[in-house]
Amino acid sequence: QVQLAESGGGLVQAGGSLRLSCTASERADSNYVMGWFRQAPGKEREFVAAIRWGLGTTYYADSVKGRFTISKDNALNTAYLQMNSLKPEDTAVYYCTADRWMTWGTERSLYDYDYWGQGTQVTVSS
Repeated sequence: QVQLAESGGGLVQAGGSLRLSCTASERADSNYVMGWFRQAPGKEREFVAAIRWGLGTTYYADSVKGRFTISKDNALNTAYLQMNSLKPEDTAVYYCTADRWMTWGTERSLYDYDYWGQGTQVTVSS
C-alpha cells in the first residue's frame, strides 16, 4: 500500500501562486505516474495534471494549461504542482494520486489510479 503525503494548500488572492507537494512512501520507479485531481463543492472530481516518472511526460487539463506546472524530484519521490495566475474557479480540494503502472493514454482517467492522498484545500479569493 502506497501512502501519499500532501502539503502546500492554503488561501491566496486571485492572480497569486501556490505550490503543492506530494511525497510517496515508496521509491517511485520508471513506471510510476503521479498526478493531481481536484473537487469543488457540488462538482465531480476532475483531472488537473499528471507526470510519468520515467520519461517525465506531463499532461494537463485545458483549464490549467499555461498556468500550472507539474514536476518531480526523483530522489525525494515527490511530485510538485506549481500553480500560478490562480483564479477563483481553481478553488477546490486538490488530491494527489499515484499508480505503479498505468496504460499509456489513461493518465487523465480518475478510475485508473490506485492510490490517493487525503486532499488539501486551495481557496482563491477574488
